[in-house]
Amino acid sequence: MRAGRGARRGVLARVLDGIERAGNRLPDPLTLFAIAALVVVVTSWFAAGAGVSVRHPGTGETVHAVSLLSRDGLRRMLTEMVPNFTAFPPLGTVLVVMLGIGVAERTGLVAAALRGLVAMMPASALPATLVFAGVMSSLAADAGYVVLTPLGAVVFAGMGRHPLAGLAAAFAGVSAGFSANLVLTALDPLLAGFTQAAARLVDPAYVVHPTANYYFMVASTLLLTVVGTLVTVRVVEPRLGTWRGGTVAETGAIVSGTGQRRGLLAAGLALLATLALIAWLVLPTGAVLRDEAGGIEPFYRALVPLLMLAFLLPGIAYGVAAGTLRSDKQLAVMAGDTMATMGSYVVLAFVAAQFVAYFGWSNLGLVVAVRGADLLKALGIGGVPLLVGFVLVSAAINFLIGSASAKWAIVAPVFVPMLMLMGYSPETVQAAYRVGDSVTNVVTPLLPYFPIIIAFARRYDPDVGLGTLVAAMMPYSVAFLLSWLVLLVAWVMLGVPLGPGAPVHYVPGG
Repeated sequence: MRAGRGARRGVLARVLDGIERAGNRLPDPLTLFAIAALVVVVTSWFAAGAGVSVRHPGTGETVHAVSLLSRDGLRRMLTEMVPNFTAFPPLGTVLVVMLGIGVAERTGLVAAALRGLVAMMPASALPATLVFAGVMSSLAADAGYVVLTPLGAVVFAGMGRHPLAGLAAAFAGVSAGFSANLVLTALDPLLAGFTQAAARLVDPAYVVHPTANYYFMVASTLLLTVVGTLVTVRVVEPRLGTWRGGTVAETGAIVSGTGQRRGLLAAGLALLATLALIAWLVLPTGAVLRDEAGGIEPFYRALVPLLMLAFLLPGIAYGVAAGTLRSDKQLAVMAGDTMATMGSYVVLAFVAAQFVAYFGWSNLGLVVAVRGADLLKALGIGGVPLLVGFVLVSAAINFLIGSASAKWAIVAPVFVPMLMLMGYSPETVQAAYRVGDSVTNVVTPLLPYFPIIIAFARRYDPDVGLGTLVAAMMPYSVAFLLSWLVLLVAWVMLGVPLGPGAPVHYVPGG
């Protein structure tokens, strides 16, 4: 995995090596999730027996720890085991999108496109391109995890660079930079709704718009692209060493120059036709993927199958034109082979789904999150230190609850009013939350997509474990946290609006 074992290594490299060794001494992720699920079950029994409870900041209701070793808990674990698995959010997303990507790989389209990309793109621009594309991928909700992360590895390998560095760069942009973007995403109105409800506990007339953090998030996108690029080039790649696995994608048939050009032309036309069809479905002329009010929420819900088609149809067109796909039976074999490679991920997803479900049923994550917020509030600190402390608490809660909106629903009613009374606007508190919520995504195994990232990495190094991935992503997490905090504090100190009509400071009646 690492190069230069005999050479003198810097302090950072030795620290990361230690994290990797410690993490890889842990059991296989499959076993780790099984153990974690068992720990949750046992802990829920103790917590419920001790009468542990908290007051939900949003609803005011008392939330009790729920024992999963009770009659109802045992029945629920058994009767909902299959629904837990089939409804696990990343499972369908991963398998459906990988179906299209797998066919595109096996017909040779990915390898051919990669060779063209290598010829056109300067190697120095690749890390920045991947990080930036990862940050922007939040436009497509979670699709960046499934599409961009493996492609980052493939493109790096195609340029003779270590594929795990490409995977890490893309993963950092997609996950640690999730809240940033150059345009508004579905997350903006979602968070603004919770922020406004919390702000009205202090000011009943306060309005928080979806554009509340737009200026700050645009600046954050540029910052994270620069920082992510530096981390990739200066830390991650040197630590991984030289890639010895080849310079082109290993899957897919290699055809003659004429066949490849013919295939790429057919694939390009198929992609254009697919994009035109999608545009027709979304535009008012077709309106198939619009709701009754004219919104495009149906389009967002259809993104996964649309992405699958955007890979599948060009892949088929390439294979037919290039001669690598000659029958429907061959296509079926390619699709089946793709699903076969996902077998280990499916098994891991089954166990991870049970753990995530148990953790939610027991209310342990909610209890710990509220207790942590209460502790920070009780410390009595104020000003910028409190804002920084809130970012750190948000980052820590990310290890317990994966959903950004679920966490904000819990902490917004506590911190938005508290910081408003200290002079910070609700928009500022929301921006601080988004920083903390993003940066630890890449180092928490509770991220639903963490298992699939490990599965992607093992295509290049079968020995990749939990420690390997955490050690690779830790520099991004720390660098993003520190640089983003500096930007946030500077923004607050300068009093620059966070978005259109979104002040940094709150003035009652202002």
